[in-house]
Amino acid sequence: MNSEIVNRILKCVDVEYAVELVQKMVRTPSVVGEEGSFGLELTKWLKALDIGEVWYEDIDGTRGNVLWQINGSRPGPRFLLTGHLDTKPVCEGWHRDPYGGEREGSRIFGHAIMDMKAGLACQIAAMKALVDANVELAGTLTFAGVANHMGDQSGAIHLVENHQFDHAVLGEPTDMEVYVAHRGRYYFDISTIGLSAHTCHRGQAINAIEKMLPVIQEISTIECVPGIAPEISELVGEDLILAVGRIYGGLFPGGPSMIPDRCTIRVDTRPQPGVTVGEVQGLLEAAIARAQATDPEIKTELILADRKDAFMVARDAPVVRHTSAAWERIMHRPVVYSGGSWLADTASMGPFVETVIFGPGGDPVYQPNESLEITDIERASQINALTAAMALVPEMGDG
Repeated sequence: MNSEIVNRILKCVDVEYAVELVQKMVRTPSVVGEEGSFGLELTKWLKALDIGEVWYEDIDGTRGNVLWQINGSRPGPRFLLTGHLDTKPVCEGWHRDPYGGEREGSRIFGHAIMDMKAGLACQIAAMKALVDANVELAGTLTFAGVANHMGDQSGAIHLVENHQFDHAVLGEPTDMEVYVAHRGRYYFDISTIGLSAHTCHRGQAINAIEKMLPVIQEISTIECVPGIAPEISELVGEDLILAVGRIYGGLFPGGPSMIPDRCTIRVDTRPQPGVTVGEVQGLLEAAIARAQATDPEIKTELILADRKDAFMVARDAPVVRHTSAAWERIMHRPVVYSGGSWLADTASMGPFVETVIFGPGGDPVYQPNESLEITDIERASQINALTAAMALVPEMGDG
């Protein structure tokens, strides 16, 4: 790693700019489904830098992706820094304004600062540092803030369908560790089918909600350790994670009096890399069969409602090498790879671009009075800048 270029870049990482940008982001709500205005504001903020090209790509008429691209003076790889614009709703229990972005001592407070307003700001600060350091790039450097991560990842899907990249860093909160894997998500919808009747004719009906209870009970007892490679277990754990996450049944409040003839649950499963849909579905079918063995009136339907695959990148991939070299330069210790139990946009973009996951902040997220150390913002900006430089500045060397 070229020390002269490294020092130039690190001197140009503007921590105060990154902190102020984090605060502005926190103060701009972007709950999933309502992140369109944040995307438009971020587009304005980036255009104000007057660096490269900035544009907004609509994805569904109400929200879109924000892109910022800096072209190098020579041909080279297409390098992406990316993260999502949308957040979950504010939780209960805050003792301060969740959208205040207050700075107290060494921390900044605010809703979704870790997932992932700070991650976005650190990527933007990193790109700005490379420009301010006047390093010559070979290739293109792009930032993409994508919408609807919390939904069906349509922003990430739109991004890879319309643009091509060779390497990427996804800025999810990894607690400043380098993540090379995460679990997937299979949603299964299971319905029990009953027989409707007026409430006063209960004896002539089959209550679908009541028939669902033993199914839920059997699902709650499932324990499974899939046959996966030890290196995968080390990254994301050995147990299959699953839970009944939602239940729907009966008519809306204030509706007519009827015994419900359909009840549906959504089973949220989190498979490791290599665990198939068929393997998980088989576990659910077996649980249903056990419930039916105790009650022949239980009739069910099972569908795969959504599939987001697990992710894993090779540890010797160029983007992993670059991130690792940058991480070790800033953190002053050997890198240790890890993985996540949550789902990231790599479920949709991972097959199309070699990606590593790295960002400030970590579990637990979306809790009251969420905050982040400014030191982490500084280090993440530095690591992102050096990672991009490793990929796009030939004089940097390869680690």
